[in-house]
Amino acid sequence: MSTTGSSNPEYVNARVRARSAALFSDDEYRKLVRMGPAEIARYMEESEYDREINELGARHSGADLIEYALNQNLARHFEDLLRFSEGHLHELIARYLRKFDAWNVKTVLRGIYSGADRAAIEADLIRAGEFDDRMYERLLEAGTVEDVITALDGTIFAQPLEAAFDAFETDGVLVPLENAVDRIFYEKLLEETTAGYYRRLFGDMVSGESVELYREFLRAEIDFRNAINTMRLARSGADLDPEAYFIEGGSLFEASELAALVRNPDELVTRIRDSSYGRELSGSLDGLEETESLIEFERALEAVLLTYSRKLGNASPLSVGPVVAYILMKEREVENIRAIARGREAGLSETEIEQELVIL
Repeated sequence: MSTTGSSNPEYVNARVRARSAALFSDDEYRKLVRMGPAEIARYMEESEYDREINELGARHSGADLIEYALNQNLARHFEDLLRFSEGHLHELIARYLRKFDAWNVKTVLRGIYSGADRAAIEADLIRAGEFDDRMYERLLEAGTVEDVITALDGTIFAQPLEAAFDAFETDGVLVPLENAVDRIFYEKLLEETTAGYYRRLFGDMVSGESVELYREFLRAEIDFRNAINTMRLARSGADLDPEAYFIEGGSLFEASELAALVRNPDELVTRIRDSSYGRELSGSLDGLEETESLIEFERALEAVLLTYSRKLGNASPLSVGPVVAYILMKEREVENIRAIARGREAGLSETEIEQELVIL
């Protein structure tokens, strides 16, 4: 579809509503938890995953079959979003889907760091962003972290990774590199997601109100990312500079506050409780204080973000809002099914698996 000229939100959002209706329900997740990997694959074959399960079933089985099918299905649906969207709506979707470029960069870095082979790294890639086949090939051919940075020359990720490389070599951990990838993704996304930016490209066809609602959602996503990173640092006890891991653009924290909050996790919890997100997260914050486990807290943040995205879509139904809500719900479906399949493969109990799921 065209990336210039008029947009087509009515058509795109009608397609998105149809696909949203096909997503798995919470009851289906609970049903899958009681199945083994082979049963889950058969269940998926009777759903909209039938194409991927049938195409991959001759080469893979069990949890591996499910993993490959999930990744291919996710990429197919998001490629479709780009294919049938036009104008500024296409541009907004394309920039948000760049999150999968970030995911893939981090996947390759983790694979190289852990000594995984090419096939294992390639299996974890989700080809739903802006990278083309040539870029994927360059990344998969990389043998070192330096090779990855070289392969990314000309992308938004190269310079931030170069700047973070010394910290990686000094500390011997991937955190500085992964954080550099996340920070540039959100920084660029906010920079390119303003009413003024889109009016320069498309004139008066862009609603300033709809773009601002989208930015409100992005600020919430950044707040939740900062909350998770800060909580992890507080729980780890590691001697790291919290400001180095702060992502600009949210409204919950200032970078200068983080060091004190990391030293005092109770104050960090209070800050979140007193924020606009406090009511939705109150139960999980209570659980965090009692168990000192991040799992429930992180899952609660993801659930709240899904709720925010739905509100965005309802408030501006002819904007990118419904598309973003669908993207997050589709990601949630894939992550939940993956967690169930891998959990069953690992012999986890139903209760342990359910703790890993995002249930609304």
